[in-house]
Amino acid sequence: MAESESLSIYSLIVNASFLVQMVMLILFMASVVSWIMIIQRARYQSHARTEFERFDSIFWSDKTDLPQLYREGNARAETHPIEGAEQIFREGFKAYRRLTQQSGTDPDVIMEGVQRAMRVALAREEEKLEANLPFLASVASVSPYIGLFGTVWGIMNSFRGLANVHQATLATVAPGISEALVATAMGLFAAIPAVLAFNRFSARAETMINGYETFAEEFTAYLHRQVHSSN
Repeated sequence: MAESESLSIYSLIVNASFLVQMVMLILFMASVVSWIMIIQRARYQSHARTEFERFDSIFWSDKTDLPQLYREGNARAETHPIEGAEQIFREGFKAYRRLTQQSGTDPDVIMEGVQRAMRVALAREEEKLEANLPFLASVASVSPYIGLFGTVWGIMNSFRGLANVHQATLATVAPGISEALVATAMGLFAAIPAVLAFNRFSARAETMINGYETFAEEFTAYLHRQVHSSN
């Protein structure tokens, strides 16, 4: 009974060497931060997809009045941040309206200004969708090696302890090897959720970005027809 208690996970962590404990602490903190970011990314990307579908359906409906849609966004922006495709629309439409109000402006110059404004907005939305993903990628790639370092150090200490033992048995080295393997397990525990989340969120972000780019191209084509028909 005493031997099983001495090999419990808690006792292995408490009785581990200082360096191995530091490795475990680093991996534990990395895992906690990763899960916070995973939850935050899941909520944000889900909200972004819902908002994109909502605005896209409103924008391309037959009864849409672009100036009215822009004014409604101004009113909503006072209480809620405008993001996603709607923000790209707002930046493009604002540039379009400002340039068309200037008499004698060449249509190509107007469209260049509109495209430039939407590219900037698109880049900002891309940054929001991909926020925290580099950290998850780092945790996914580095955590196993940090855990392996703790394992190697713990095993090395176990074999160093055999130098003072006349008869080496499994019971002699088992605690040291067990605490070392806990570090490896914690490294995998931190890395596996991070790599799964990174792959999923990267794919979802790429899908959303493609949707934003398609919307920007279609909106550009729409404004191109408008500006040339009015000249």
